Amino acid sequence: MKDHAQNIPALMAEIGARARAAAAELATASPERKHAALIAAAEALWSRRAEVQGANAEDMARGEQKGLSAAMLDRLRLDEGRIGSIVAALRAVAGQRDPVGDVIAEWDVASGLHIRRMRTPIGVVGVIYESRPNVTADAGALCLKSGNAVILRGGSESFHSSAALHACLVEGLRAAGLPEAAIQRVPTRDRAAVAEMLRMSECIDVIVPRGGKGLVGLVQREARVPVFAHLEGICHVYVDAAADPDTARAVALNAKTRRPGICGAAECLLVHRDAAALGQAIVDDLMAAGVEVYAEGLQGTRPATEEDWGKEFLDMRIAAKVVDSIDDGMAHIRHYGSGHTEAILTEDDAAAARFFAGLDSAILMHNASTQFADGGEFGMGAEIGIATGKLHARGPVGAEQLTSFKYLVTGQGTTRP
Repeated sequence: MKDHAQNIPALMAEIGARARAAAAELATASPERKHAALIAAAEALWSRRAEVQGANAEDMARGEQKGLSAAMLDRLRLDEGRIGSIVAALRAVAGQRDPVGDVIAEWDVASGLHIRRMRTPIGVVGVIYESRPNVTADAGALCLKSGNAVILRGGSESFHSSAALHACLVEGLRAAGLPEAAIQRVPTRDRAAVAEMLRMSECIDVIVPRGGKGLVGLVQREARVPVFAHLEGICHVYVDAAADPDTARAVALNAKTRRPGICGAAECLLVHRDAAALGQAIVDDLMAAGVEVYAEGLQGTRPATEEDWGKEFLDMRIAAKVVDSIDDGMAHIRHYGSGHTEAILTEDDAAAARFFAGLDSAILMHNASTQFADGGEFGMGAEIGIATGKLHARGPVGAEQLTSFKYLVTGQGTTRP
């Protein structure tokens, strides 16, 4: 690629043209070639894991110098175990059934026409994301599996890590004889590249932002390209009056503390007034684990304020509140939630059904940790994000969700009277 270090529009125009050409080739690529590319990428990543860890060490050092929180540094870190998980995700995506060409429905009409609705790639996907470097591999793999070219613009914090992961994906493409431009990475930290991507409607078919409210809000305001919004993960855990104490304590603790910096981490604990004693035990568990609890109606680290509701902490902090009923809990979620993931902890199936029917978040859970809000945990191999909008893709966005469809109509010299 030419040196466009001082000319971001020219750089992005070149990337866009290459992506559009690659998308045309990918649209007819066989499932076997895509599978081979992903397996080769997984093998390259594992063989080059020391190189990837070295690149990640540079990003970690820079993050520490910038004063990133412990939770944000955890999002950024790539140790051998996490690299192994990325390798496993690449293999899992490779092993999935290829969605391209699936016939979703078919039927005959009175005129004699036979009509099929078939899955087809979207075309070119632009992914704009922040610190988590694994998104580079997940997004690249899922877009390839679904026959889409992808332009990846990672955050400045993961610049070196993303470059090392991207190099492994390109090695896989090369090994399978697929165009290297099928998975491109924007090779600059310059934020002007993001602004360019948002205007590239002639090259990019959909933008997927994955990050905090600031990033997603910017994309939604400025994009001239359709957006699959991955908004904040303001996830709630509601402890019902009929909750099992052992289940509730274990699940609530896991929902907050397993990895507090991911979008599926619980950010607010709601407790039915009749379960207040159990709620206090959960708060005590959280504080004992090092979580700051900002509470109303419970004894936490400090009293909650209005600013604590509807906040994505992405850290060892959580808001907690006693509510009078399940309806009050759902009203709180509707007002302050982001439409991502909510969980109810209860042994009352009717209460769970009411919770499921009364809320419209992308993911609703019963007696399960919100940390399961992940495409890999849903059997998708990986995800490109959790879409919180209501059109096209919603919830974990895997390969199938990265397809559109077209109608194939067959006649026998059929004319319309």
